Amino acid sequence: MVKLEFKNRKTSMAIHSKGSHARILLSSVFGPYAQDDEFGSRKINPMELYHNQVTREQGPFSLRMFHRSWGILMIQKNISAPCTVIDFPTREAFEAELMAGDYDIVGISSIIVNVGKVREMCQIVRRLAPRATIVVGGHVAAIPEIETMVDADHIVRGDGISWMRRFLGEDDAAPIRHPEIVSGFGGRVMGMPLPGDKGNTAATIIPSVGCPMGCNFCTTSAFFGGKGKFLNFYETGAELFDVMSKMEANLGVKSFFMMDENFLLHKRRALQLLDRMKVHNKAWSLYVFSSANAIGQYSMRELVELGVSWIWMGLESPRSSYVKLNGADTLQLTRELRAHGIKLLGSTIIGLEHHTPENIAEEIDHAVAHDTDFHQFMLYTPVPGTPLFSEMTLQGRMLDGVELADIHGQHQFNFQHAAISREDSKRFLDGAFRRDFERNGPSIYRICRTTWNGWQRYKNDPDPRVRARFAWEARSLKDGYAAALWAMEKHLRKTNPEISAKIHSLRQEIHREFGWKSRLVTNLLGPVLLWSARREERRVARGETYEPQTIIERKAASDQPSAISYSPSAEEVVVAER
Repeated sequence: MVKLEFKNRKTSMAIHSKGSHARILLSSVFGPYAQDDEFGSRKINPMELYHNQVTREQGPFSLRMFHRSWGILMIQKNISAPCTVIDFPTREAFEAELMAGDYDIVGISSIIVNVGKVREMCQIVRRLAPRATIVVGGHVAAIPEIETMVDADHIVRGDGISWMRRFLGEDDAAPIRHPEIVSGFGGRVMGMPLPGDKGNTAATIIPSVGCPMGCNFCTTSAFFGGKGKFLNFYETGAELFDVMSKMEANLGVKSFFMMDENFLLHKRRALQLLDRMKVHNKAWSLYVFSSANAIGQYSMRELVELGVSWIWMGLESPRSSYVKLNGADTLQLTRELRAHGIKLLGSTIIGLEHHTPENIAEEIDHAVAHDTDFHQFMLYTPVPGTPLFSEMTLQGRMLDGVELADIHGQHQFNFQHAAISREDSKRFLDGAFRRDFERNGPSIYRICRTTWNGWQRYKNDPDPRVRARFAWEARSLKDGYAAALWAMEKHLRKTNPEISAKIHSLRQEIHREFGWKSRLVTNLLGPVLLWSARREERRVARGETYEPQTIIERKAASDQPSAISYSPSAEEVVVAER
């Protein structure tokens, strides 16, 4: 547990003495991440969203990918002061940047589990840049008495853009400028890197923060005001369209990851965006988060025309009382969405209050029966700052001795559940991931199946925008995906013959559709992917992990950040100041 060694240094906020001339360094916490260490990193909790929380039991078929620290990139874009972002630094890179930069302000962003690294980084700043003002933000700021845990001058809760603008004496109500962000990098599956060509990876758009649904366990909702509250960066569909058009022009993208906790809930804005897409003939693909009741506001035709290609949807439990599921038949809804080519990531909570050792298997089977393309399982976890944490604390049910580094929903309970022990919580969680993989197969196969459904339904659609979008999404079915299906089929033939047979059937349909070229690519590339998948399986069995490379972006005063080009072989990517 992090020791409480420092007194609260936070004072009432004043404008920094140098204002917009202050030199600023914004940093995520230092790596490595996928290992057990004294600062709170855990091997079970790597810096990989999908492999950590979604596909972690899928062996060589697990999707491996890193995502940028979007919050500090948003701040950098929206201040006029000279600002450097160092993302995924090594400790040595962070120290070197501090010594070379003569920074006036050092901002550190983190989630709760990495509070030990924040504490260490504050000490490093005090030693190497003693004149610098230290600002700490991100979800780590939700920890009660965080001011006594880390030696920072300011703790920022909620919107960091407006806070930093005020601190620099700038207009905190100025329009939000969106940085150009590729949603993921370092992608791999089956031991092979995913195509890194320009435009192949979605751009990230952040329309708003917070979620008005206010589920009691949700850290994002709590951090930005709680139930009923959210902060829109872009109020209208026209504003979103302009941002997306610039991304398309500069990044060459056709797909967008809408990082909004419940994008489809804002129907007026979504339909305004659709109108602009129609006027300008944009066949974009949108990857969104949405609740079941928000999806129900739209017809399937509206979703298809809007370009909704992928939805992250909370399923929780049929017996839960969460508003977002009111009146929703999620089994029917997910079947219908997949039939229209809309890929799904279902999210299910293990260890809700009504769960018992007797009913948990039934609950997991219900979740798995949705047959979503991906499935996230998380433990019911009272995270500091959430209503659930306050409730469990008042009831005296928080467990003693659980380190903050282990409160992430992928390990064990941090509270006393009414019926399930802490040890059994992990057993049920791991079992849910395995059950989903055994019954539904690799997520890569499921993506192919849903993409195929969409192609078959809409390849001859009367709307040329819809036809173009599904043709773009199905472009890899005839070659790369078909070869991957062949490799998965062969790899699973002995361990899961039922899934292997389903993969074979889908592959044959694809070959009939796309002909000899598809078969030729499969014959050439399939064996390579099978060999690579088996090599990856051995690598994972040895406990080897992946780490993101360090990325540095520099922005001069009143300027925009320089563009980045990624080099898979480089240990560190540095973007020179313009």
